[in-house]
Amino acid sequence: MDLITWLIVGLVAGVLASLVMGGVGLIGDIVIGIVGAFVGGWLFRQLGVTTPFSGLAGTIFTAFIGAVVLLAILRLVRRRR
Repeated sequence: MDLITWLIVGLVAGVLASLVMGGVGLIGDIVIGIVGAFVGGWLFRQLGVTTPFSGLAGTIFTAFIGAVVLLAILRLVRRRR
């Protein structure tokens, strides 16, 4: 994937995750979405799960799940401080 595709996937996944969990701003949502793609890919691999979609939709779905998990972890860390 090229840089523009990563940014679009990050934006879409980050915005969707922010609608579910609460956002951190546009740039933060993009970063959360991109990092969420890595978290979601790792998590799906560890669980032996595949996405129900293929192509870009599957990538966005994986990034969304990863972004939600990442935002949940960030909220837990913030509460402890």
